[in-house]
Amino acid sequence: MELEGFPERLMRYLDHIEYRRIENSEDMEAIEQLRYKAYKAANVLPVAAPSMIDDADFDQHAYVFGVYYFEELVSTIRLHHVTPQHTLSQSAGVFPEIMEAYLEAGLTLIDPARFAVDPHVAAELPVLPYLTLRPSIVAAAFFKANLVLQHVRPAHAAFYKRVFYAQTVVERRMTEIYGLELTLMATNTHTTGAKLLKRYPFFDSGVHERRLMFDRGTHLEPLAPLTILPSARLVATGKISGAVAGLDY
Repeated sequence: MELEGFPERLMRYLDHIEYRRIENSEDMEAIEQLRYKAYKAANVLPVAAPSMIDDADFDQHAYVFGVYYFEELVSTIRLHHVTPQHTLSQSAGVFPEIMEAYLEAGLTLIDPARFAVDPHVAAELPVLPYLTLRPSIVAAAFFKANLVLQHVRPAHAAFYKRVFYAQTVVERRMTEIYGLELTLMATNTHTTGAKLLKRYPFFDSGVHERRLMFDRGTHLEPLAPLTILPSARLVATGKISGAVAGLDY
């Protein structure tokens, strides 16, 4: 019964969450401060980075999100939609040969990076990793991506394997920028997507939410509003259709 109750508890937390796509300098400053606070608390500050904001945050295929709980910024993540035509990604800096192989095979990828959680909130809200990583699944639905990547510390690999059915691609590799080891994992959306959404309907989304999160229009202009309410409960109650049909699972 406890396992069955956990997805509903996640859904209840989601009822108080807003996602904001970061498009202006004022919001980006708040993201930078949160990144610094989180990385410093975890002792993983980039050893050579002069700032917590970099050019990749402003790439055309980058989507930076702030996660707001009761209107308070509690976490953030950046997603890259990586394609053979647009290859920029955070994972490529550590695992270039793997990324090249994926792109040469014609795969499209969602590459999450810059995951940061407010350390003062994390203990009170232990579901924050689920709330923060949810946009990566929404992105996979919107872009019909083949894989969702996870470059994570080896100690965290079990979480991604359990929750996202991620497979280990590279066991571990030392990174110069952080001075610590990372492992590369990947969730195959075609083979595990339906299973993932059935177990965790909290990750599901409707077409409108996906468009608000990731559609920039023909001229890369942001759509208003940039603050997005999750639609998973509407999908779960059958009021709107979810992502299973939208992804080629």
